[in-house]
Amino acid sequence: MGKICVGRVIGGGLVAGLVINICEFLVNGLWLAADWENAMRALGKPMATGALPMVCYNIWGFAMGIMAVWLYAAIRPRFGPGSKTAYNAAIAVWIPGYLLALVPAAIMGIFPLRLMLIGLAVGLVEVLIGAQLGAWIYKEESAPSGVSAAAGV
Repeated sequence: MGKICVGRVIGGGLVAGLVINICEFLVNGLWLAADWENAMRALGKPMATGALPMVCYNIWGFAMGIMAVWLYAAIRPRFGPGSKTAYNAAIAVWIPGYLLALVPAAIMGIFPLRLMLIGLAVGLVEVLIGAQLGAWIYKEESAPSGVSAAAGV
C-alpha cells in the first residue's frame, strides 16, 4: 500500500471544494437568498453579509472537498480506485457534514424544513460531483517497475 499523496489530496480537494462553493453560491446565495433572509428575519437575526462570512463559507466548502478526497485516498487501497469509492467517500463526508449537522436545527424548528431539505439534497449532489472530480485528479505513485503490488502483502 502506498502512502497518501498529500499534494494531490489538496489539489483534488480544492477542485471538489470549488464545486461545492459554486453550488452553494448558486443555490443559497442566489436562488434561495430571499428565503434565507426571511428565515433569519423570523429569528430576529440579521443576514450574515460581508467578506468575513463569505470567506468562512468558502473555507468550509474547500474543507469539505479536501476531506472527501482525503477519505477517498484513505479508502482507495481497500475499495479500489474509481467512482464507487469516490461516492462512498462523498457519502461518508455528507452524513456528518450536512445531514447530522442539520438534525438539531430541524428538531428545534430553527429554519424552515423546505430550506434544510433543499440544502441536504444539493449538498449530496455537490459532494458526489466534487468527490468524483477530486478522485479523478488524485492519483497514487505507481510502484517502481519490477515490483509487484502483492510484494508488500
